[in-house]
Amino acid sequence: MESTADWDPGQYRKFAAERAKPFWDLVGLVATDRPIARAVDLGCGDGVLTAQAAERLGIVEMVGIDDSPAMLADAAASTTSGVRFELGDIAAWGGDRAGEGVHDLVLANASLQWVPDHPRALARWAAALAPHGQLAVQVPTNADHPSHLLAAEVAATEPFASAFDGPPPPDQVAANVLRPEDYAELFYELGFADQVVRLQVYGHVLNSTAAVVEWVRGTTLTRFFKRLPTELHEPFVDAYRRALLARLGEHAPYFYPFKRILMWGRR
Repeated sequence: MESTADWDPGQYRKFAAERAKPFWDLVGLVATDRPIARAVDLGCGDGVLTAQAAERLGIVEMVGIDDSPAMLADAAASTTSGVRFELGDIAAWGGDRAGEGVHDLVLANASLQWVPDHPRALARWAAALAPHGQLAVQVPTNADHPSHLLAAEVAATEPFASAFDGPPPPDQVAANVLRPEDYAELFYELGFADQVVRLQVYGHVLNSTAAVVEWVRGTTLTRFFKRLPTELHEPFVDAYRRALLARLGEHAPYFYPFKRILMWGRR
């Protein structure tokens, strides 16, 4: 039986501090010289950072959107008079007709990587902006690290390969994420002459090499869990752990370099 695994908020929060750093770096790019009356956080997760960002930036109305019922169930605790959350598909969100935008800020932290066709998605998001509106996006671009590559290698071994009922699911992030210079050109074409696009390496000091397993279990490995029978989840994690330690060695602590692209623009 194929798993219907959803995102696991508890697993994702195990590295909440490490994941929050790029979020706040992204928020730090947002200009506050004009009021931000209406904003949206696309891929808001459990909503904690969404609510905090709304307070820090003085946003009057902030809507967090996510396609994970489990994450949104937790996000309900962060609802206030100015912050609410909705179930939705961020890939389809936005507009494509000039002049229809009403948002002062479209924020997307570590969510665009799950969306195909970034030029089209960003065009829709940009079309939702009001004059002088801002677009702030952060995507991971660490698919070339052994922590990600080994997941695909393990998925191609038995008993997992036969259990997928087809080829193992590909790495969407590797397929979807563009080069930093591509985003800079795209932002310019979308009307963001005032922009910042940068590649940043975040160095996470984890307790051990094995801690990387817990990190990717909440993100990269979820694509395999959705296709594997539930009884093969833990055997897959065990096989991945053995492969990872064999490749990276057992270190305590372990320095985990993680690349991300931060981009901001104002129309």
